[in-house]
Amino acid sequence: MCSPHVVALPYPAQGHVIPLLELSQRLVQHGFRITFVNTEFNHTRVMNALEEKHAIRDQIRLVTLPDGVEEGEDRNDLGKLTEAILRVMPGKLEKLIEDINREDGDKVSCILVDGSMGWGVEVAEKMKIKAVVFWSPAAGLLAMSFSVAKLMDDGIIDKDGTPVGKQMIQLAPGMPTFNSANFVWACIGGSTAQKIIFNIMVENNEYLKKAGFLICNSTFDLEPAAFTLVPQLLPIGPLLASSHLGNSAGYFWPEDSTCLKWLDQQPPQSVIYVAFGSFTVFDQSQFQELALGLELTNRPFLWVVRPDITDAANEAYPKGFQERVAVRGQMIGWAPQQKVLSHPSVACFMSHCGWNSAMEGVSNGVPFLCWPYFADQFLNESYICDVWKVGLKFSKNKSGIITREEIKNKVDQVLGDESYKERVQKLQEITMDGVREGGQSNKNFKNFLDWIKA
Repeated sequence: MCSPHVVALPYPAQGHVIPLLELSQRLVQHGFRITFVNTEFNHTRVMNALEEKHAIRDQIRLVTLPDGVEEGEDRNDLGKLTEAILRVMPGKLEKLIEDINREDGDKVSCILVDGSMGWGVEVAEKMKIKAVVFWSPAAGLLAMSFSVAKLMDDGIIDKDGTPVGKQMIQLAPGMPTFNSANFVWACIGGSTAQKIIFNIMVENNEYLKKAGFLICNSTFDLEPAAFTLVPQLLPIGPLLASSHLGNSAGYFWPEDSTCLKWLDQQPPQSVIYVAFGSFTVFDQSQFQELALGLELTNRPFLWVVRPDITDAANEAYPKGFQERVAVRGQMIGWAPQQKVLSHPSVACFMSHCGWNSAMEGVSNGVPFLCWPYFADQFLNESYICDVWKVGLKFSKNKSGIITREEIKNKVDQVLGDESYKERVQKLQEITMDGVREGGQSNKNFKNFLDWIKA
């Protein structure tokens, strides 16, 4: 019998590429053939960031499709990017699969499509192959997305998704409570982009409901209320590179592994790890306040400063800051995050609350300091601080700035109260039990494999 041949299609953002590549590596271990489709733009970034000897180069066929964005247009405008993708990629994906089937011994038997690329389900239907949707954010986000009609009926949002006033929302008992101004589609770009994203999301929901299998990078114990609201969604997480002794892939920047040697020299449970993902951008005044806040803590810190995190990042530091913190502070361009979070010297994680980061922090028993930037990160912050109670939120002053004093205060609070560490270690144990033999995520994964092979 031929190996099942799966085409995997992520949404073109780092937080979507990484977990789908991780899932693809798992499928390779179970005898699957994988063709992984990045956009041309992101493929270059992923390949440039990969280590020369990374196993993924031999395991997975990495191919590209155009994203439809014209030269000079801004790929960070997610409304325009998503529209361009819809215009160009469905036809290109269909042609790619036709070419594979014509040239290859193992015809494509399944499309594994990112939850934000639901149109891939329609391509699968047209080509008479199986469709699996992989939902990379929190299950709670899909529950929110599927609740749009009810939110309209209840007068919480209008027909364009615009929140009607500011209200505190809880979809069900046990779900996060959050401000209606922080609905995912209301936290991306300007009003035009928000309407585009909302309308595409509503259309996308219908594709997702047609998928043969709907899986996600979460665990039942982290989000029981969300899985009750969306019972067809099956958790198979956490998807971590450490689970198969491999290295992560899919990053858009080369990792600086020298920080691991620096961590080796720090006392246990002492280092503040600071990383805000691939999208967060700071204006210079907030960037400087963050730097001065880290200095004020008088604790060792490892701070990931992407080249594009602020204007001219190297010149943006406060005067003399780098010299003053040279002994106890490390600033790097990108970190091997899962290895950092599993390091015994790391005490807490100052994070943008992307779902991958939330899962990695919990899976390593590390308390959080939450600094969300956009999209689903506010929902995840509420999970971390209000539902799981394993982290703290920052408060902004009247000018919208998180001050250096607030940073020091919250660092001292989360590290001075043992209950945060105790709760996150209990959550770590429960979360990791899910992927062990007999655990809920493990069972769901096996059922998923059997379904594709059938």
